[in-house]
Amino acid sequence: MAADPAQSLHALGPRRRSTERLAKETVAQTGGRHPTDVTKPSTIAVMAETGYSIRYREYVEAIWELEEEGIEPIQARIADWLGVSRASVSEMVQKMKVEGLVDADPEVRLTPAGRHLAEVVVRRHRLAERFLVEVLRLPWAKVHAEAEVWETTISDDVEEAMWAVMDNPKTCPHGNPIPGARYKPPLMKPMADMATGETRRLERISEELELNVEMMTYLDESAIRPGAKISVQRIDPHGALTVLVNDEVGAGIGAFAAARLFVEAS
Repeated sequence: MAADPAQSLHALGPRRRSTERLAKETVAQTGGRHPTDVTKPSTIAVMAETGYSIRYREYVEAIWELEEEGIEPIQARIADWLGVSRASVSEMVQKMKVEGLVDADPEVRLTPAGRHLAEVVVRRHRLAERFLVEVLRLPWAKVHAEAEVWETTISDDVEEAMWAVMDNPKTCPHGNPIPGARYKPPLMKPMADMATGETRRLERISEELELNVEMMTYLDESAIRPGAKISVQRIDPHGALTVLVNDEVGAGIGAFAAARLFVEAS
């Protein structure tokens, strides 16, 4: 059984983002839709075109990612995810409520306008990761941090060009879906739910694991990437797995990571 994801935020230590970056208030344009997207409601489109500070963009992205990971987006979880104080989150959530980006009672939920903004930011982050790996050939384990910078500066025109040059990718290099790509993911389950002797294809690496460069480097060196064939050789009493990757590379996967690596379910 996979662990409760809400209890894992401290296990990786900080941070979704640095406090230095959170302090920036540079205003950036936030428009941008995948060329094949349907037209968004006019009120939402207008808000996206007016521009939000980087802090607003980081917060809506964090809420999106928490929801995606199955973590309840209460203020304490947002603080853990971003690596900031709970007081800072409380203050920012109030500002976002005034802007019409979230509702909070007590869970913090994205409004339609906030969700649209989050889609733009997450889409550009994951497109940037793909571009950095496939076009610029940057190390797979390190592109997450670099994409955090790119996601706030990509314009509509650059986004369209990235879609075109990469032939409309569906996921980031770690298997997480790109909003707007019309990707229908296969049924998945955590690697932690595999049995001894079972073999499955790895589909997705949690955003939570992407925050840890050492973990991502280990996965990379062990050939544990989306598309790899994973065969469970042994499961210890604490839930750690010994696996064979692509029939040739042996690796150990701790219980925490195994709960955040997703394989095909059928």
